[in-house]
Amino acid sequence: MRKDLSVSQRAVQAGHAVAEFCLHSPSTSWSNGTLIYLGVRNLNQLEKLMYQLNNENITFFEFREPDLYNQVTAIATDQHCELFERIRLL
Repeated sequence: MRKDLSVSQRAVQAGHAVAEFCLHSPSTSWSNGTLIYLGVRNLNQLEKLMYQLNNENITFFEFREPDLYNQVTAIATDQHCELFERIRLL
């Protein structure tokens, strides 16, 4: 999720991204109940990450916040990718 949002916005946007994931992935392999939150600097960095994930064929689900001009605020996936190892935990 984006770290340029307030702490409360981050919590809400992360929840929205998880909800999008659950709505669109009813047959997911995610079964351990663990959530890991990683933070990118801003929208530009999140869009760059999404581009890289697409290139790696990593499926993810994005949440666009209507109150923030439909900008992507967070994404969710159940797949591991080496790209995630370079992003800090929140």
